[in-house]
Amino acid sequence: MLDNFTFENPQFFWLLLLLPIATAWYFWKRNKQLPELKISSVKGFKAKPSLLPLLRHGLFMLRLLALALLITAMARPRTTDVSTKTTSTQGIDIVLAIDVSGSMLARDLQPNRLEALKEVAAEFIKGRPSDRIGLVVYAGESFTKTPVTSDKAIVLSALADIEFNTGLENGTAIGMGLATAVNRLKDSKAKSKVIILLTDGVNNAGFIDPKIASELAVEFKIKTYTIGVGTNGMALSPVALMPNGQFQYGYAQVEIDEKLLQEIANVTGGKYFRATNNEKLESIYEEIDSLEKTEVEELKYTNYEENFRPLLLLAGLLLIMELFLRFTVFRSFI
Repeated sequence: MLDNFTFENPQFFWLLLLLPIATAWYFWKRNKQLPELKISSVKGFKAKPSLLPLLRHGLFMLRLLALALLITAMARPRTTDVSTKTTSTQGIDIVLAIDVSGSMLARDLQPNRLEALKEVAAEFIKGRPSDRIGLVVYAGESFTKTPVTSDKAIVLSALADIEFNTGLENGTAIGMGLATAVNRLKDSKAKSKVIILLTDGVNNAGFIDPKIASELAVEFKIKTYTIGVGTNGMALSPVALMPNGQFQYGYAQVEIDEKLLQEIANVTGGKYFRATNNEKLESIYEEIDSLEKTEVEELKYTNYEENFRPLLLLAGLLLIMELFLRFTVFRSFI
């Protein structure tokens, strides 16, 4: 509640140190000014008990309080209301090209490669509020799951719906996936265009050579980050489809064309990564997120509301009250 409450001139609070000095001076001087009368006996005086002599010190307290309020007013208390307006000055268009072949169900990442990717990619998308993002999926062929859009809810929903599709031609068409992603970005007016291509295999399907797709990306000034996902060596992977429609798992050799992925990244100005577990995959997307930053302009508006006037009014009222009491009720004691 007090976070937005400030003082413009807090140095005036040093004057409060004078109040204890003034209090000491008042009582010392008061004792010196009190007259003394020495008599042999007071039996002949009958005085009614009265609180007025004691209450007269309240006049000094009123003056001290008024001075404290004046000093606080001089410090200029005020409330500060800060509002910000954020505008993107350089948006980035990003397409995630995701391999959805059967090998993406391998369980060397938990619970499997595809689900691990979806979880990490979702966090990546949520962290890019100023950018437009699209989704391309591919196996033996490719298609656009979501065109480039700024509606993150649509992209996240489409990402959650991605699963292994037996309707797609079997295989891994890296060239097709990359070419489809390039096609989604080639007409983009964004100052920066990026493809994040993920696969766990080698290019063994499709009719577009990955190198040609890379040249297209270069022509349209599209940077491509490539990710090879999968452990080194053997991985628990789908090896057969049982009659009940469930996959039969067995250990199979992980084979990723890292040379091709490195070449695609180098030619287009991107970078190649290898994800061998969930933590590595997450760190890769975090690194890409740090490499591709949107320039954001933040405009800050500050509104100040001065609060010293009520303190001045209250101090003035206390001084008037002190003077009134001094020359009326306590006149005979002062």
